[in-house]
Amino acid sequence: MLKDKYQSVTDLASKLGVKLDSIAEEGGKLKMKGLATYQLDKELMWDQIKTIGGWENEVAADIRVEKTDIFGVYTIKSGDTLSKIAKAHLGDANKYMSIFNINKDTLKNPDLIKPGQQIKIPNP
Repeated sequence: MLKDKYQSVTDLASKLGVKLDSIAEEGGKLKMKGLATYQLDKELMWDQIKTIGGWENEVAADIRVEKTDIFGVYTIKSGDTLSKIAKAHLGDANKYMSIFNINKDTLKNPDLIKPGQQIKIPNP
């Protein structure tokens, strides 16, 4: 059953707050429709889908994005740096200052971030 095979995707959707309007198996495919708050959430869902073998022939996902003012919200983990986050989500470690600048309301120094802090990620 495809729903069981892709349970990690629906679990992640729930964790990220992605609203899945429908999820059904039709014609040998798992069809999902939903609404993610930010593009980052949508991409994290697709990253999870792509970890499952055979996804190319088994999944049809239509995930729309609600807000486009920023790329997303990220929760800082132990070992993170702004440059590491910039590399992962913006494709360039040198864009760490754009993350800092959009978060000056909560961050006072780009070198002082703490696990558990939530920061905005600007659009790439």
